[in-house]
Amino acid sequence: MSIKKKLKWKNSLYFCTFTCYEWIPLMEITKLYDFIYEWFDLLKEKGIKITGYVIMPNHVHLLIFIPENSSTIDKIIGNGKRFMAYEIVKRLKKNKEFMILKKLESAVKTNERLKNKLHNVFEPSFDAKCIVSERFLSQKLNYIHSNPIRGKWKLIDDYRRYKYSSAGFYEMEDYKGYLITHYMEL
Repeated sequence: MSIKKKLKWKNSLYFCTFTCYEWIPLMEITKLYDFIYEWFDLLKEKGIKITGYVIMPNHVHLLIFIPENSSTIDKIIGNGKRFMAYEIVKRLKKNKEFMILKKLESAVKTNERLKNKLHNVFEPSFDAKCIVSERFLSQKLNYIHSNPIRGKWKLIDDYRRYKYSSAGFYEMEDYKGYLITHYMEL
């Protein structure tokens, strides 16, 4: 659950991405969207702000503000991935997705097994970049929001209407999705 280098900046906005193991669409298979929103709620209670997001079938992109009194971004994302991994495994068991469970189980390395890890649900690292300019912020927000219509995805015709994204928050008056903090409020 680590990244290549520790990121310790506080009072900073980050662009983060984390991915399911081998790009398996676990978010879609387990309908984990509601649970990710619960994680967002837990973050909000700690003063951490989500300013943009998209939940794709097999990965999540988000813009997340880490206040001064908070844990580091690597700890926050690592704990979030662990929180979600348990729920994904629980839902896979409930849905009798034994082939997927077996694959996730066989992906656990021996040294991880010794630490009682049973399933490898996410790729071990994640991407986190500190937002250093408004231009970079705009670029990442556009990237996040257009993800559902880009490349192989084509999940919807109008990215602003993708149910699991903050695009509508920024671009539509009738947005009814998960409420985030506008980046201009930081």
